[in-house]
Amino acid sequence: MKKTLSEIASHVKGKVFGDPGVIIENIRGIDEAREGDLTFVANPKYLKSLETTEASAILVSPGVERADKNLIVVDDPYVALGQVLGVFYPEDHDPPKASRGTLIEEGATVSQDARVYPGAFIGRGAKVERGVVIYPGVYIGRDVAIGEYSILYPNVVVLRRCIIGKRVILHPGVVVGSDGFGFARPAQENIKIPQVGFVQIDDDVEVGANTTIDRGTIDKTWVKRGVKIDNLVQVAHNVVIGEYSVIVSQVGISGSTRLGKGVILGGQAGLVGHIQLGDHVMVGAQSGVHEDVPSGQVVSGSPHLPHKKWLRVVASLAQLPEMRKSLSSILERLEKLEKEAK
Repeated sequence: MKKTLSEIASHVKGKVFGDPGVIIENIRGIDEAREGDLTFVANPKYLKSLETTEASAILVSPGVERADKNLIVVDDPYVALGQVLGVFYPEDHDPPKASRGTLIEEGATVSQDARVYPGAFIGRGAKVERGVVIYPGVYIGRDVAIGEYSILYPNVVVLRRCIIGKRVILHPGVVVGSDGFGFARPAQENIKIPQVGFVQIDDDVEVGANTTIDRGTIDKTWVKRGVKIDNLVQVAHNVVIGEYSVIVSQVGISGSTRLGKGVILGGQAGLVGHIQLGDHVMVGAQSGVHEDVPSGQVVSGSPHLPHKKWLRVVASLAQLPEMRKSLSSILERLEKLEKEAK
């Protein structure tokens, strides 16, 4: 594909500084880019690479100036990059014309505009809307609803009665609606409590590979609009994740915990059950959250602390050997003085 710089600028609502007729054929990183490539600078630490890049043009933020470079100035270069990548490298979701081997049970409703690859299973009572793409090995259980233009990549499993909204992306190996981990008399008899709820995933959610989202015990586990979940995340039964939250890889969220809007959980963070995190809470990587966190707080560590306090605690750890030595010396002197005083 070839686009002029002015065409690209129009698509991303940016302003060209330089030659608007420059032809762009590829998008590459700033160090790898060559003539004919478009690159970007989203992080100020890469501004120095403007000196050496061979790219034909660069997406930059307002205030960046280079008379010897062709620039497209946009409010957010990273967002603009995403828009341009979608134009230059569109993903082909069209299945082969002969889609044999797909099993659709009687009573399922599949839009004629949906694209279903061979090897998929769609259960009775399921409803698949227009524009949905279902790849090989996908299992859609009975009475499941899949909203318009959602994409289910290979080996996704959506079990009975779960609801998937519009424009949802489920990456390979995602399991939606497995039983929640509910047992009475744990470590004694381990009596299984039937999990009869469901999972609701709202519009514009993306879930990374091999993430699991358990169904509610009685009611629902709810992932709200615009949430982005990374690979290898565990969401337990009856969890609620607020709009536009971001959950990074290997996070574990225990049952009935509720996250507000715009919450960010760093990689490998663990949350105990039955707590609430307010809107726009940020949790550092590998943190252990054991109680409610009010809106707007930033916490880190295990058990979690306010982030700035945790930084002071961590900074002091390296000093503990010297502090221990000093304390021992002080105690010896104190004992000596006490003996002399007698």
